[in-house]
Amino acid sequence: MSRYEIAFSGQLVPGADPETVKANLARLFQADAQRIAQLFSGRRIVIKNNLDATAAEKYRSTLERAGALVEVLDMDMPIEEVELAPPPAEVAPGAATRPGRLQVAPRDEYMAAFSEVDAPDFGIAPVGSDLQEAKAEPVAPAVDLSQFSLAPVGSDMGQAKADAAAPPPDTSHLKLQE
Repeated sequence: MSRYEIAFSGQLVPGADPETVKANLARLFQADAQRIAQLFSGRRIVIKNNLDATAAEKYRSTLERAGALVEVLDMDMPIEEVELAPPPAEVAPGAATRPGRLQVAPRDEYMAAFSEVDAPDFGIAPVGSDLQEAKAEPVAPAVDLSQFSLAPVGSDMGQAKADAAAPPPDTSHLKLQE
């Protein structure tokens, strides 16, 4: 019997509003905003696993109605076997190695395990040398400010004036009854 897992990676049903979907999922999972934000981080998150086919379909349809697109994956999928490349041919002692490759002589038993490692020969920079490429100095943008001028001190800068207060309502026609 196959087992399935439900995974979500932030994808929404076409035309769904992200805020509505977040609210739906918060209500569905009874989760706070922080947990819902983790769901929408873009990473693949397994919501539920070890489900049978009917339960997996039920989860998928419920989440799809809430606006979230989820993956339903078979957990019993066969694992693909990868064939490794054959090891490199042995180099005879005293034979020339490939140019640009490092040849290491072991200093002890531990390093002897690494004596046949084929590694590029990276050089070491002298002490005090700058390893980062020089960056060009930033250039200030040429902005034409000739059309602007300064107002004299204390002048009105064009603030909006407050509207005059409305006149009080006419209450002369009202009477108090005893």
